[in-house]
Amino acid sequence: MIKMNNKIPVKPLSIFHFSFFMLFCVSPARAQIQEQLSQTPKLIVGITIDQFRGDYLQYFLHTFGEGGFKRLFKDGLVYSNVTYDYPNISSASAMATIFTGANPFHHGIPGDKKFDVDLRREVPVFHDADYLGNYTTENLSPGALMSSTIADELKIASEGKSKIYAIAPDAAQSIISGGHAANAAFWLEDNNGKWATSTYYKDIPAYVDDYNLNEPLSRRIDDFSWKPALSMYAAFPYTKKQSAFHHYFRGNDRFRLFKTSPFVNTEVTNLFGKFLKHANIGRNSCPDMLLLTYYAGTYKEQEDKAFSWEIQDTYYRLDKEIENILNLVDKQIGFQHVVFFIASTGYFPAVEIQPDIMPVAGRFYPNRCVSLLNLHLMSLYGEGNWVTGYYNNQIFLNRKLIEDKQIHLADIQRKAAEFTIQFSGVQDVSTLMETLHGNWNESVARFRNGLYNGISGDIVIELKPGWVLVDEKSSTQQTQSNNRAIIAPLIFFGQQIVPQRIFKTVKATRIAPTVTHVLRIRPPNAAREALLEEFM
Repeated sequence: MIKMNNKIPVKPLSIFHFSFFMLFCVSPARAQIQEQLSQTPKLIVGITIDQFRGDYLQYFLHTFGEGGFKRLFKDGLVYSNVTYDYPNISSASAMATIFTGANPFHHGIPGDKKFDVDLRREVPVFHDADYLGNYTTENLSPGALMSSTIADELKIASEGKSKIYAIAPDAAQSIISGGHAANAAFWLEDNNGKWATSTYYKDIPAYVDDYNLNEPLSRRIDDFSWKPALSMYAAFPYTKKQSAFHHYFRGNDRFRLFKTSPFVNTEVTNLFGKFLKHANIGRNSCPDMLLLTYYAGTYKEQEDKAFSWEIQDTYYRLDKEIENILNLVDKQIGFQHVVFFIASTGYFPAVEIQPDIMPVAGRFYPNRCVSLLNLHLMSLYGEGNWVTGYYNNQIFLNRKLIEDKQIHLADIQRKAAEFTIQFSGVQDVSTLMETLHGNWNESVARFRNGLYNGISGDIVIELKPGWVLVDEKSSTQQTQSNNRAIIAPLIFFGQQIVPQRIFKTVKATRIAPTVTHVLRIRPPNAAREALLEEFM
């Protein structure tokens, strides 16, 4: 029940809040109001599945049980494909787009990591020296996220009453989904396998500490043995190894290896169950939110990346996790009080080892490009290290040297782009200044969506199709193919969700406005798209 008094300050939160205030003032039918308010779910369960492929889901569906994805397909609202309107999609950038309703240009997270021009190496995008780690040595906070999220808007609307927790295999995934205002965000630490968090968060439940001390993964991991759950997987005729596999998790890299197996999803489900049992979730006056991230990518040590038994077994086991989640929530809360949304990060790493006999259009060597570009800029502007590095198809110039020499940034960016476009294999080059502020066509607009001023490089390179990027430090060849994009399903399920299959492509930026509409709150502050038509 909502208590009214004259001392409540009026805040310009949203049109939804104003509408509800007016409704209470003028409606004589209090029972009708309560009936309308009861339609708001008590709990939102958001499940993001990293690298989740709709085509794989279709290929493997015959191996699934009736209580997981098949149940969602039968009783849920299923969109066939979600698209991300920028290139070089990553886990962090995609998740930020899902939860903010905006592209990297506005939410500030163009990738899982960022290039530190002073250190000349990549660092976590959420690094924040002001906060210490809890069960981790990393210093992290959501400070790099430049937009509010679904979780943030729920906290604002509820004046802090809503409980919001995020659980994920990796730190960035958990931090993004939890936003700035989550009670806490937890991830599996790479070096010790414990559920880690940051001192940024003030609500660290005792049962998480208890889980880390009494049921740590470090104590159990040596007993894990990954074998196929089924005797045969035959979805692909291209599978190289048509026989059972057997993997253990040993050595210094065992936790990182574990996090690329389906068992990491079970760990997420187990911690989810702790919160559902102990946190009084979904039983409060305002809606609560539990946000999970699962993994559906390839196993780090498998040879056959795209067609292996391992990837088929991962999806089979993922279906079981979805079934477990549904059963847990139905038992503890009841579907009539809960709305689920299940989304994919919309990419699958298109990294392939090219055999020597495989013809390629050519090879692009970024280190050579950087060295030659620096020599060219020296010939124009004098001695100095004008180029600080190459990262994620972007060249970073030495901003401090440019400022010290009093060179106009747009001029040196343009000179660098004019030189870089001459390299074999380079399809197109744009400068950061031109991309963010200049005149550009639709193709360049997509690049703009994926950039953020202050994090992205000065020169953005697009390679021609079929060209291979060669990392000269590790001799690894990576094919630049198809922007790594995949068929990415989106599913809503639960309270008042009408079962339907929608065979059209929708923008990922429409997910957040739709979820906030279900919660009857305003969208995140950088969201510009309308909610999905089926919820209007």
